[in-house]
Formats: sequence, C-alpha cells, structure tokens
Amino acid sequence: MASSRKKVLIPIAHGTEPLEALAMITVLRRSGAYVTVASVENQVGVDACHGIKMVADTLLSDITNSTFDLIMLPGGLPGGETLKNCKPLENMVKKQETDGRLNAAICCAPALALGTWGLLEGKKATCYPVFMEKLAATCGTASESRVEIDGKIVTSRGPGTTIEFSLTLIEKLCGKQTAVDVSSILLPRPNPGEEFTFTELNQINWTFEDTPQILVPIAEGSDEIEAISVVDILRRAKANVVIASVSNSLEVVGSHKANLVADVLLDEVLEKSFDMIMLPGGLNGASRLSRSEKLVNMLKKQAEANKPYGGICASPAYVFEPHGLLKGKKATTHPVVSNRLSDQSHVDHRVVVDGNLITSRAPGTAMECALAIVEKFYGREKALQLAKATLV
Repeated sequence: MASSRKKVLIPIAHGTEPLEALAMITVLRRSGAYVTVASVENQVGVDACHGIKMVADTLLSDITNSTFDLIMLPGGLPGGETLKNCKPLENMVKKQETDGRLNAAICCAPALALGTWGLLEGKKATCYPVFMEKLAATCGTASESRVEIDGKIVTSRGPGTTIEFSLTLIEKLCGKQTAVDVSSILLPRPNPGEEFTFTELNQINWTFEDTPQILVPIAEGSDEIEAISVVDILRRAKANVVIASVSNSLEVVGSHKANLVADVLLDEVLEKSFDMIMLPGGLNGASRLSRSEKLVNMLKKQAEANKPYGGICASPAYVFEPHGLLKGKKATTHPVVSNRLSDQSHVDHRVVVDGNLITSRAPGTAMECALAIVEKFYGREKALQLAKATLV
C-alpha cells in the first residue's frame, strides 16, 4: 500500500503565503498522499508572510533527484520570486513536464514561476488578479477561473481558492471519490466567490482600544488550516494576533503533521488581557486545549467579562460545552461531533455569532469565520475588502 501512495512536493521559502501552503499540505495529506514540504532556503525554518513561521520536512537541495507525482507551488511574496529563481526547482518542474506528470501553482506562482520558465506557452492558466497581465504575456489564454486545468498543469488564484484547488488535484491524483470523501470532512463553501455571510444572534458591539489583541492557542493536533486562517486574516486586518502554545515547546505538530510555530508559550501571557480568544479545532488538538486548566480559566474569565471568544470545528464540542462556555448560547461545530452539543439548533450553520461567542464548523469554513471576526471588530466594509483581497 505504501508504494501506491501518490507523492507530492510542496516547496516553501521566506515570504511564502502560509495559508496557501498549509492548506495544500494538509488537504493533500487527507487524501493519503505522501506530501514532502521542502525549503528552498538554506534552513528548514522559513519566515512566511504575516509573521507566520513554517518548518519544512527537508531542504530541496537534499531531494532534487526524487520523483513526484505532483509538484505544487504556493504563492506569496517574496516567496514566489524565490521559487522562480531557484534553478534546482525549475529543473525539477521542467522534468515533471517532460515526463508527463502534474505541475500546479497558485497565486503569483503561475505567472512568476511557471510562466517565466516557459511552461505555459499555448496553455490556459489563471493566477492572482494583480499578476494577470504578466500571466497573459506568458500563456496562451489568461483565465479568471478560480481553478484552471490544462492538461498536466493546474493553476489557481489565491488563499480563498486553495481548498478548491487542492480538491481538484486530489481528483486528478486519486480519483473523484477520494476528492468527495475529503470534501465532506472539510466542508468547503458551496458557493465559492459569492459574498460571505454568517448567522448572528443577540447582537452586541465588539470593542477594542487602539488595536484588537487576539489570542490563538494551539496544541499538538490542532487543525493547521483553522489556526492559520484566523492568524493570517486577522493580521491582514492589522490586529495584534498572538499564537500561544499550550505545550512546553513553541513548535507543535498539527493534526496533519504540519509544523506550527507559536509566538509564545501560554504561560507567558496568562496575565495579559485579550479582546478575543479564538481556538482552532482538530480532534486531538481540541482535547488537549480542553485539558489545559490555565487556558480554560482564561476562557471563563473572558466569558464572565462578556468579551469575545470562539472556536472552530471540534473546539466548541470538546472545550466550550464541557466547561459550561456554551450555556445559554447558540453554537455550531463539526458534524462528526455535533451530538456533543446540548443545544443542536444551529449546528448546520457555517458561522454562528451569539453575542460575544463565535463558532464555526470546519477547515472549509475557517476563512468565513475569520472574516466574520474582522466584521465584528472593524465593520462590514473592511471585511469585504479582505474577502476580495483573499478571493474568498
């Protein structure tokens, strides 16, 4: 069985868009693919966009003779430029093309890398909107589709299209049924590209002084997409987002074996006041968050002060429900664990805001949840600007 697993390479660099990279990594791993994350820098640790750190599995220089069924290039700047200028990567991608295997790129990477390398001649491709002119000069037809397939090359547009992009590649690699199975867990948007909405009950104003101070706790087994969606989007909005590890190490392994790097240990911010505490899911991660007495005490104080807190996926069921943090509240959670909620009246909603509580369902709803937080702090116009910029 192991020898039949599809092999995927995802290169990263300083300035890689972390939401694109982590979504690609974890969605493909859900399909059973063997995904190798390779740094094109001189070290495995890279400083991705928005102050997010990533840790690769290996250096690209150590695997240049390896064969992959798919090479996927994330975007982000200056990461996309660095990938473009990496000659060993260029050689690998060109050999991939010659051998009739899949290549894929998202955001700026179709124009900067694939186009510059001459792999899009006569092809139909798409990319992030601001790079369309450059793309048009290097490909046969520049498309505004969210995902474009032309033979053995698949391209996509940006952070908000990454899950669709990754599911398309799963179908190409592993078949339609595998893509459907993975999609049923992720819960991607049924209407991608349409204006995002959320359900709100008992509306109150979420306030802050100067800049919203937001805490995102993580643990071993936390869902990578859910954690990074909140951090990425809120930092784009200029909020001060602190990632805090409840473990004894800043570096924790997420639910699909991607390495997450916290800014601080939770112990370092126990006495700090936050305008919001937002928990990612992941079954094992949520269980560990629930067992952190220090975190639970912070959440209870947050709730008692009527200050915003929230959770995605398994966290409402595994953290909030057993600790009384959903009492008198409407909430949603992942379908697999929805029977753990005492009030299941809103479990089919993608994002639910009830006063100072926000809950959401899955990796595929995480960006909508993050944008809802932006709206509550900054207003609808700011949230729509970010939705447009990220192509949600």
